[in-house]
Amino acid sequence: MDPRKLGLLFHTLKYLRFKQLYFRGYYLIRNRFFKKEYKNPLEKVVAPLQWKDSFLYTDSYKKDKTFDFLNLSHTFDTEIDWNYKAFGKLWTYNLNYFDFLNQSSISSDEGLALVQDYLGKDSVLKDGKEPYPISLRGINWVKFLSKHSISNPEINQTLYNHYQTLLNNLEYHLLGNHLLENGFSLFFGAYYFKDELLYKRTKQILEEELNEQILKDGAHFELSPMYHQILLHRLLDCINLLQLNSWKEDGLGSFLKEKALKMLSWLQEASFSNGNIPMVNDSAYGIAPKSKQLFDYAKELGLEWYKGKLSDSGYRKFVQSNYELFVDVGTVGPNYQPGHAHSDTFNFELYVAGNPIIVDTGTSTYEKNALRHEERETASHNTVKIGNQEQTQVWGGFRVAKRAEVNILEDTKSQVKAVHNGYRNLGLKHSRTFTAKAAQILLVDEIDKETKLNQIAFFHFHPNVKEIIILDNGVKLPKENIHITFENHLKIELMSFHFANGFNKREKSQKIAVSFQKTLKTSIQI
Repeated sequence: MDPRKLGLLFHTLKYLRFKQLYFRGYYLIRNRFFKKEYKNPLEKVVAPLQWKDSFLYTDSYKKDKTFDFLNLSHTFDTEIDWNYKAFGKLWTYNLNYFDFLNQSSISSDEGLALVQDYLGKDSVLKDGKEPYPISLRGINWVKFLSKHSISNPEINQTLYNHYQTLLNNLEYHLLGNHLLENGFSLFFGAYYFKDELLYKRTKQILEEELNEQILKDGAHFELSPMYHQILLHRLLDCINLLQLNSWKEDGLGSFLKEKALKMLSWLQEASFSNGNIPMVNDSAYGIAPKSKQLFDYAKELGLEWYKGKLSDSGYRKFVQSNYELFVDVGTVGPNYQPGHAHSDTFNFELYVAGNPIIVDTGTSTYEKNALRHEERETASHNTVKIGNQEQTQVWGGFRVAKRAEVNILEDTKSQVKAVHNGYRNLGLKHSRTFTAKAAQILLVDEIDKETKLNQIAFFHFHPNVKEIIILDNGVKLPKENIHITFENHLKIELMSFHFANGFNKREKSQKIAVSFQKTLKTSIQI
């Protein structure tokens, strides 16, 4: 094996927990040599639950066997191929989630026909039998059947089989949001089937994982605002289910509400005034419910949350009358599951008058290809790159080897200063100071030692920023009336890049690359 690949593997695997390694090996051996089908007979009559939708989803089923996911549409000529792979695994996953059962334009008959079509192909399903799609589909089926008061023994038996498969293939080899999604789904399954075994396991998973995965400031520990929204939605759904259906009274409901309040508080602090979330750490447009939808849903459930403060997540947000500055001064996390992390230490996003100006380049694909790698690397973020070195070694689509570690040096209401060691192989450290004033933002980048290697600070502009004028000492955005000046710079270069406006949706935009030696002072006058 290539020595470099061996190094990447070593620095990736050393962070994993024993549980992940154990279950990866256990599932591999068991499923290869002792493969089992989970078809225990359902020996009870299942009555639909009470269910009321919070909000309806954007249409992804367009009638006549046409599906639209991730900005890619496909029409099946004859039968629906639930294993369809032409658009990649994530598209196939979305097809198997059955989120379209929650859209406003689908009738109960149409939804039921799609479920029954799926049942007829249960024996040949591939990706759809993996634990993650089983989890999401299970929730959607329970919602749909309950909302329309459908009690169908064949559907219930298949759904029960899927839950037995999930119960015996929980994603302990991955942990993180995948295991939490398993737990949320088991909660729905337990209530639907009044199943004590499912309930015992869901209670264990939810209590353990929510205690670990929700940080003190309320952030989900994978530090992706989009996944935070997704998981908060699932948590609110569980609270909704509890309020509508009485079965268990053991304190789990109070625990779920406590975690939801923390997550709501964090999301309110992290969201921009126009409702957008920062597009960091694999966040993408058009996937998760919008922040306002989640806030409205929480209010319908009677939840009232407090104004929080960003802290443990490593994010900070500075708000003045005319701008919002979201910055990342955190370490890659969690150590054992950084699959959605990017090489983006000291990255930031700037909104002025509610409009995005300096932005993260975003995420347009989860396929393990060159584009996926490009969107995760240092030069695709608003931070500093030294030579050809990455701050954090991102590789293999969702893997991270050596990673930058951050130490916060100053942290006040108007300023944060931090240093990271992502360039330790070069014997260098990079510090950045953000200072937020009424109409000015100051950035100071410092490399602790002299080096002949290139030092470049990148600034990526939203596609709506059409005109960027290069000056001797900075750049001017005439339409936005923003002036950015640099001290101690060597060169300012205007370049193009592609801004991810959603999965499989990229838009040409502009960025500047500012070369400097040892120290760069940036002033953004607004």
